[in-house]
Amino acid sequence: MSPGDFPIWSTLALGFVLGLRHALDADHLAAVSTFASEEKSLFRSSMIGVSWGMGHTAALLAFGMAIAAFRLALTPRLSQVLEFIVGLMLISLGVSVLFKLGKGSALHAHAHAHDGVEHKHLHVHVAEPRHEHQHQHQHRTVRLAGRPFMVGVVHGLAGTAALMMLVVGTLPSLLLAAAYILIFGVGSIGGMVVMSVLISVPLALATGRLRLFERGIRVAAGLFSLGFGGYLTWEVGLIQLLVR
Repeated sequence: MSPGDFPIWSTLALGFVLGLRHALDADHLAAVSTFASEEKSLFRSSMIGVSWGMGHTAALLAFGMAIAAFRLALTPRLSQVLEFIVGLMLISLGVSVLFKLGKGSALHAHAHAHDGVEHKHLHVHVAEPRHEHQHQHQHRTVRLAGRPFMVGVVHGLAGTAALMMLVVGTLPSLLLAAAYILIFGVGSIGGMVVMSVLISVPLALATGRLRLFERGIRVAAGLFSLGFGGYLTWEVGLIQLLVR
């Protein structure tokens, strides 16, 4: 098929749709949820999605163009190593969220007397945010983007094999390959922005009475990232690395 006969617009449209779908992969949501669950600002949550998508697209563009230009093939073993790294990253993100939650609360035993009988009850006290911390929080948007960007890069590297070997290597020109990757990246950015905002909406609406609900969301995000990272490391990474 000559370049003139190639269905360019339908291919680019497919790339955008696949990018939206790609953002919804479980490992992507697990990682980004650990960042979004710490934000009550919808704007900062959307910036998390944008930053992740930009890192993801940058990695895809660099590796994808190398594959398209030199017709390289990524080995299954390298793909497994990258998936293993993603699993370790998810574990570290989950542990980080849970550790921050642990530092922000304290467990106390209080004694109460009922009808002459003393009882002890365990209570969790959540530390109140300081005004100074909140003030500093407003000025960290740029710094906030750094970690999601790097996570997106790692996800992009891990997803390069399946995506690029199936699509980019078959495109008739480097220009079309670059356009496909960029459109795919735009789709993944859009999908991740939507998901990041949806995760942070309950936190933005939460008041003091709903602080336990807010913490529950963060605990769920941390456990999800930790659990899925452990699963990915074991099933996709560790077993395959040991067998071969």
